Amino acid sequence: MSEVFTLHRGTVPLLVSLPHDGTVLPDPIAVRMTPAARRVPDTDWHVSRLYKFARRLGASMIVPKYSRYVVDLNRPPDDVSLYPGQNTTGLCPIVQFSGEAIYLPGQIPTPGEIARRVETYWRPYHDALVAEIARIKAEHGRVVLWEGHSIRSVVPFLFDGRLPDFNLGTAGGASCSPDLQRRLVGVLEAQRKYSFVVNGRFKGGYITRHYGDPANGVDAVQLELAQLNYMDEDSFAYNEVKAARLWGTIRALLEEIAPPQRILCGTFMFD
Repeated sequence: MSEVFTLHRGTVPLLVSLPHDGTVLPDPIAVRMTPAARRVPDTDWHVSRLYKFARRLGASMIVPKYSRYVVDLNRPPDDVSLYPGQNTTGLCPIVQFSGEAIYLPGQIPTPGEIARRVETYWRPYHDALVAEIARIKAEHGRVVLWEGHSIRSVVPFLFDGRLPDFNLGTAGGASCSPDLQRRLVGVLEAQRKYSFVVNGRFKGGYITRHYGDPANGVDAVQLELAQLNYMDEDSFAYNEVKAARLWGTIRALLEEIAPPQRILCGTFMFD
């Protein structure tokens, strides 16, 4: 087990990456932050809990330990904006999604500190992604990298109005095959509980765009969930009832990639 992430190696060609699930702040960084920022409000709360079932499908899963406020694993190491001309946050964010400061006055990270954070926290996660993608592809001939994210349903700093419930991103169709996108959209069209959009405000972050290579057997898809569908957005408390409803649609999406494994026993099939 790495000190900065956990990796579960599965048996099917699906890798679930949850780069904003971490909540830990190292003490030397936390003491320089505002009280509000130390609550790490921009965490993709509870996504590892929502996706726990994916391991039963045979998926691999990688989950970080540290908060995106330490370093954002879904940003490029050179910190080039993924959404030019729009408000966003950077590699080592200095503002929250609310637009408020993360750091106390005079405490923002220096370029040297940012470089050290990249080597300490960012690089190991991405090295593991590269290795696991290669392992799965060598075994199965293909791999789907699924980026699991969530965010508050209303964030005026980042987008207007209320976010759709399911926000599917494929870098405008560049990070996965047309067939896979069509099948995933079909799952969302078949249900009536939740609103959805494809390649809207969230087209996929660095991981989706960088690793998606459908011509060479690597499909990458990002799903950004509106958090009000499974939790209280103010207290960050998980809502079991809402989550149970949401879970069925997430599972249906992943089962398009990795159908439930079945074991033949006598004349019966067991999931």
